[in-house]
Amino acid sequence: MRNARRSWDTSLRGAGNISMPVNTKRVFYVKYLAHPIYVDVLKARSDVRLDRIENESPEDVFAPILEAAHVYQIGAARDELAPHFHAQAELLKRAPNLLIVSSNGAGFDPVDVEACTAAGVLVVNQSGGNAHSVAEHALAMMLTLSKRIIQSDRRLRRERDVNRNDLIGNEVGGKTVGIVGLGNVGRRVAALCNTLLGMKVLAYDPYLSADVMAARGGEKVELDELLRRSDFVSISCPLTRESRGMIGVREFSLMQPHAYFVTTARGFIHDEDALLQALRDERIAGAGLDVWSKEPPPPEHPLLQFDNVLASPHTAGVTREARQNMGRIAAEQVLDALDGKRPPRIINPEVWPHYAERFRKAFGVTPG
Repeated sequence: MRNARRSWDTSLRGAGNISMPVNTKRVFYVKYLAHPIYVDVLKARSDVRLDRIENESPEDVFAPILEAAHVYQIGAARDELAPHFHAQAELLKRAPNLLIVSSNGAGFDPVDVEACTAAGVLVVNQSGGNAHSVAEHALAMMLTLSKRIIQSDRRLRRERDVNRNDLIGNEVGGKTVGIVGLGNVGRRVAALCNTLLGMKVLAYDPYLSADVMAARGGEKVELDELLRRSDFVSISCPLTRESRGMIGVREFSLMQPHAYFVTTARGFIHDEDALLQALRDERIAGAGLDVWSKEPPPPEHPLLQFDNVLASPHTAGVTREARQNMGRIAAEQVLDALDGKRPPRIINPEVWPHYAERFRKAFGVTPG
């Protein structure tokens, strides 16, 4: 598929000498897309051109692409993207025609939303596209930790004559799970826990009413109460200014000694040093970590030295089904936006009047 993409992505060696129809809509990405279906969907449109840049592309290649671009389809993982390709103020200055920054995933870590808003740039994501995959991963971590499967696996690989009675676990059924963030992922975690395992679901989400949260399967509580009462704490909220550092020393101290901490959200929502200390002091029973402050974490990371820590390198949403779904909805949302429709997954809705005026100047129509 890469060869097919290269033959269609006309700007890999620069764009200056290629003739294009008037009002060609320019989309670019750096390094990778969620799925090749993104190319297939855009390729069907003769009025849209897709350019690909590499992290290592020289300035004489990427500068004209930035200058002409209307849409930046950006990777959601900050550490996979060269810093100068993060959608921040400096890049926006070099992209005067940019109208839309579209994240490959639900997260948008490499995007400075405030800078985009100030520049009149709409930011959209693909929230919900990988929600079921992430929710399954969170549940799998809960089951693996509670049944002590990870400790059993490691003991069998290291020791002879393992005593199974040293590895007694607990059933998950009937326990209490506290979900932080009851959006697309959180509500699916709640549904799986409720329906499959008969668990009680507590939820903390300051942006949702008690009625909405009840309809999504959770009892609305404050964060402190959730931490005190839960057998499992599952983080499913986005990384924002409000959520950064939300789970630290104080919060881990509120959890029960038999409780597990699970996160499939974003690094920096929890304090890794605080979690390390909580595990060393045996203030909690263990952790399931899919997200990290540095991704992937190095093998010598201190949290990876604990047998009661289940780790994955931000792969909760990395399934074949989720990747295809994310690529498809990303392409469809971009095309709808370029056709003047209002996208369904806007991160900064307050930018709309400024964005609409810039869109009108670019294409001669006001988006709806």
